[in-house]
Amino acid sequence: MTKSIFSKDHHRLLFAMAHEHFLKSHRDIEGNKSYLLHPLNGKPEQVSPKTVKYLRDNGYIDSNKKFPVATFWLTDKGRQAGRQ
Repeated sequence: MTKSIFSKDHHRLLFAMAHEHFLKSHRDIEGNKSYLLHPLNGKPEQVSPKTVKYLRDNGYIDSNKKFPVATFWLTDKGRQAGRQ
């Protein structure tokens, strides 16, 4: 059985997304990707690629897979975890 690595960063991101923050991945022309959490007001903040990968790989978030900017949303599983 694999031990869960659900961390404070995972929960903080899910909570923020559940409360009207938008997670987006941005690619530049060279293919470098960064993840930014956009609040309704204020500056976006960087999010660790490892945090996003874990949440995506474990079914908490999904995206529209668009280039150059993809938008993520919470899955049902992610909404439930974000409320806790």
